[in-house]
Amino acid sequence: MNFKSFLVDYGERVPGYGVTVINEREAKAAAGILFGLGLMVFFVGIGYNHVIVARVYLAFLFIDFSARVISPKYSPSMLLGKFAVRNQKPEYVGGLQKRFAWMLGWIISLPMMYWFVLQWDITFYKVMICALCLSLMFLEASFSICVGCMIYKMFTGADPAHCPGGVCEIKVKEPIQRFNPLQAIIAIVTAGALITGIYLFLAKTESKTFFGEFLHDLVLSDAQLQEEKDLLFEKQAASEFGDDDEEDDEDY
Repeated sequence: MNFKSFLVDYGERVPGYGVTVINEREAKAAAGILFGLGLMVFFVGIGYNHVIVARVYLAFLFIDFSARVISPKYSPSMLLGKFAVRNQKPEYVGGLQKRFAWMLGWIISLPMMYWFVLQWDITFYKVMICALCLSLMFLEASFSICVGCMIYKMFTGADPAHCPGGVCEIKVKEPIQRFNPLQAIIAIVTAGALITGIYLFLAKTESKTFFGEFLHDLVLSDAQLQEEKDLLFEKQAASEFGDDDEEDDEDY
């Protein structure tokens, strides 16, 4: 294989497709596997304070994306995904845009490999990069939304062929894809209720971890944060003066 074919011939040649393709069902399954493992590692790390699981997972993530960039045939998660969907009809998508998306994943995993595997230098913003990676996996596994494929189109200026979910080919939505007024209202109310519920939980619930405190401060304005500090100061002052009054009563 020469360098040109390495760059262009990424994926498989399938009759009827003018470009090299990969099986999107395998890619979605692999993204779901990585997302599920990452979510478990996230909660195990927080709940049990075991950094080794995070280090092993992030090292595996880096190796997996490195293998994908070279060839999806040898990516561990893709092989697990291939086994999981082996009895399903393949859904072919263009290989080059998927490679670009996985290259972005590799770029994201590279600093995580240095920060968390080679050394343990954790900060909130570095954890947010991990959360970004998990979010991209979730979008791909759950909704066939390939953010990297969208960025690929912006960078190249060309319309990629055979996009995940057929988004490149869909020009007019089918009747089943459209919202009637009642469906639109239900969807908007549901989304609004979810956003409001998350906001109220973060804003009103007492935080017990550094991560929770950061999220709590993130959703409040400066005025609200100052009001909270004033209320806390008043409670502490009332508690201290209350203790002094009780001691004075005991003296009498």
